[in-house]
Amino acid sequence: MLNIKTLVLGVYETNCYLLWSDDSTECIVIDPGYEAEQVLEAAASLGKTVAAILLTHGHFDHVGAVRTIFSQTDCDIYLCSDDCAMPEQMTAGPLCYTNCYAEGDILELANLTIRVLHTPGHTPGSVCLLCEDALFSGDTLFAGSCGRTDLPGGNREELHRSLARLKGLEGDFTVYPGHAEATRLSLERAYNPYMR
Repeated sequence: MLNIKTLVLGVYETNCYLLWSDDSTECIVIDPGYEAEQVLEAAASLGKTVAAILLTHGHFDHVGAVRTIFSQTDCDIYLCSDDCAMPEQMTAGPLCYTNCYAEGDILELANLTIRVLHTPGHTPGSVCLLCEDALFSGDTLFAGSCGRTDLPGGNREELHRSLARLKGLEGDFTVYPGHAEATRLSLERAYNPYMR
């Protein structure tokens, strides 16, 4: 069974997620943007070690704590390599990762199964991550809104195609975005002006 803990970190109030299964001693961290020690303390308080960091995209406010967590855990770090082409002012220097993932990849980590959806637009390498009934949307989809496309690497047409793809997913999911509150995909299909 999937368990989720949300940490809101840094001046940009980036959502960092810890995922774990009851039958594993490990957890997964999604988008540790800031405050590495808080992330590590949260994992320790759950009695879990960090198996992997999964990045929805490479912007600095989503990757800022990666190097410190990696240095203390030696965990795997997954990123879509398309984001490596972004200027370093957007990524706070060279991106730190050990593995690349792409459209359709299936990850088996910490007794959880995660499906990777490539959803470019906010950045070239933006991904959404599906795990059971949860969709971790990064900065692609927000409650009532979507990610900006006016930064280097952004593309409005690609984002619209990515949102249309999410709209067309079968079933319903709880959406855990990169910022602000969680929502339901069914609500976004019905009321989000960027998905209508």
